[in-house]
Amino acid sequence: MRVVIAEDNALLREGLVLLLTSAGHEVTGVAATGPEILPLLLEHRPDAAVLDVRLPPGFRDEGLRAALAARAELPGLPVLVLSQYVEETYAAELLGGGATGVGYLLKDRVGRVDEFLDALERVAAGGTALDPEVVTELLARRRDDPLRSLTPREREVLELMAQGYDNGTIARSLVVTERAVHKHIGNVFAKLGLPPADGGHRRVRAVLAYLNA
Repeated sequence: MRVVIAEDNALLREGLVLLLTSAGHEVTGVAATGPEILPLLLEHRPDAAVLDVRLPPGFRDEGLRAALAARAELPGLPVLVLSQYVEETYAAELLGGGATGVGYLLKDRVGRVDEFLDALERVAAGGTALDPEVVTELLARRRDDPLRSLTPREREVLELMAQGYDNGTIARSLVVTERAVHKHIGNVFAKLGLPPADGGHRRVRAVLAYLNA
């Protein structure tokens, strides 16, 4: 996989380069400021981009803005955004419209190497990878019905679906059968008034579109 990285912290930036190259990926370009990102992405057209949300010169939302601009120029460009904290507005904007090939992770997750690499690979494949804390924040915004009608187990299934996991992974995580997961997903879609699309990324797009409505 060819990856472009944008991170102003030199130590973390070099750590990401080492991590990705050690895992067999190719880092084709690195950026340390917001204005560098879009030209770099247009030049290299990578398989995925890993971008910090806040970058020089303003340390506000330069990385996010670059990600949105890049996806406008390169439709479908997989983007994994890193943030120090859960910034709900940024997450909602990036994921608006049920976008695919996007991820939003807290930087602490990078230290969990297997989880980070798994998330990046899911995003590069057109899936979605949301940090569990981000999912919790997004769900917390929706305290109106019909989310209140979900059972605790259905809410767990919804959170894992939003993180991009398939039925088998959800079943192993919750220690239940795949048939049970399938049933819970059907119940979730029915309660949320969503089409019962129980496969691929279409169901994740539907859930994210609902969460960001």
